[in-house]
Amino acid sequence: MMKKLVLIAGLLVGSAFAQVDGKIEVPNIDYKLKQAKGVDSVQANCLMCHSFGYMENQGLQSRKFWHEKVMKMINAFKAPIAKEDVPVITDYLYKNYGNGKLK
Repeated sequence: MMKKLVLIAGLLVGSAFAQVDGKIEVPNIDYKLKQAKGVDSVQANCLMCHSFGYMENQGLQSRKFWHEKVMKMINAFKAPIAKEDVPVITDYLYKNYGNGKLK
């Protein structure tokens, strides 16, 4: 037990003194949303929680998939998306990042 405490204390203290020489640059990945009908609703409702890259990284998906994603954001993550914005966002995602399939 004592060895574990010493190890944990050593790791905690050691990390407090960790330093990096030089400047650290975090890469910026600029994701551009397709400019189309509904983009304003997507920007207003989605950007507050995640980057646009999250949507692009889903790949081309069905209308059902996008609708379920929007509903997941509302139900699981409590995104404050108004009911009238749900079809607008779903339509935008499907038309611009959809695979042409409904299901």
